[in-house]
Amino acid sequence: MTFDDYQEITRRRYEYALGIDTRDWALHRSIFTPEIQMDFTSYSGGEGATLMTADAWIDNIRPLFTGLTATQHTMTNPMVSVDGHTARQTMYMQALHFLDAMDDADSAAQGEFAVGGYYEDELVRTGEGWRIQAVKLTVLWRRGDARIMVAARQRGVALLDG
Repeated sequence: MTFDDYQEITRRRYEYALGIDTRDWALHRSIFTPEIQMDFTSYSGGEGATLMTADAWIDNIRPLFTGLTATQHTMTNPMVSVDGHTARQTMYMQALHFLDAMDDADSAAQGEFAVGGYYEDELVRTGEGWRIQAVKLTVLWRRGDARIMVAARQRGVALLDG
């Protein structure tokens, strides 16, 4: 593995966080292959990894993050291995989610929710550089009120449909 590979691979994970936190959906979409496998069962339960298009992933997360007041995803301690044109990366993460009341009607739907854990990414080298083709999130801890995530998604749907 070269330093350039290491730098580009870790940059994809940082761009993942930056794209979400700044709501830059073009940036967030650019880090993925056209078809991706996402495994967030540690966070939300379910049957395991889901195969979808990267565009469908963006369509799925946009309402949630549009509805939140602010987020901050922090990534650290990247461990990278490269085997030819494939790579694996594990990186610790903390994700802070904030929802402020927009008016008196939704004052109960506000607060903070945080999770910590790590991401495991699988990447492939493409003609445009390294791209993420699979993500697995393992949650190690949670803090705050997870109910704000439901309220944020509802708010985001209303804002996007409005």
